[in-house]
Amino acid sequence: MTIKAIVTDIEGTTSSIEFVHDVLFPYASHELPGFVKECSEHPVITKLLDDVRREADEADATIDRIAEILQSWIDTDRKVSSLKELQGHVWRRGYERGDFTGHVYDDAADRLRRWSKLGVDLYVYSSGSVEAQKLLFGFSDAGDLRPIFRGYFDTRIGHKKEVESYAAIVETIDLHASEILFLSDIVEELDAAAKAGMQTVQLVRQDDVVVGSHTVATNFDEILLNVRE
Repeated sequence: MTIKAIVTDIEGTTSSIEFVHDVLFPYASHELPGFVKECSEHPVITKLLDDVRREADEADATIDRIAEILQSWIDTDRKVSSLKELQGHVWRRGYERGDFTGHVYDDAADRLRRWSKLGVDLYVYSSGSVEAQKLLFGFSDAGDLRPIFRGYFDTRIGHKKEVESYAAIVETIDLHASEILFLSDIVEELDAAAKAGMQTVQLVRQDDVVVGSHTVATNFDEILLNVRE
């Protein structure tokens, strides 16, 4: 069946793992404490700080304590929605200041643009917040890629290794699952997507990637499976 929509992961798929771990995470780690103190009275940030208190089960946590909690979540790579959204706000300021640009592989940018022109609907699904996703693609090395995407999903729809998350994505996109292709470098994510009925391709850009039973591509130019071209 022809692919009508593609859902892509970011880290290790469209973008290098090093960019996330060597640029974005250290930047957020350095800037986040000052940011939450400076912006704690902004309504959007106030709500997120309350979410941190709730998720940490520390209702009376001070701003300084919240900064410590956020740092511990960063250090342990916790997939907590409030952290991801706060990081997104910090990264927005970094992107807008020109402190860095979002890394996107050339092959990914070129192929995504081509698929979009061919009428394939494109979506992003990442553990990073929707805000962070839009920033990375909006301020990318390849220019503003946001116009080619129809939508974005993060962990608010579910965690990336759970079948239910992909079932929810299928329902949202409103296509038959077999008409949707999911791209990722993580076997467990691909397994979950396949169980939900999606077609899958694993991106293996580095030698240390664990390879599963899915179709493998080393870059986006090799992804030709049932895509309208």
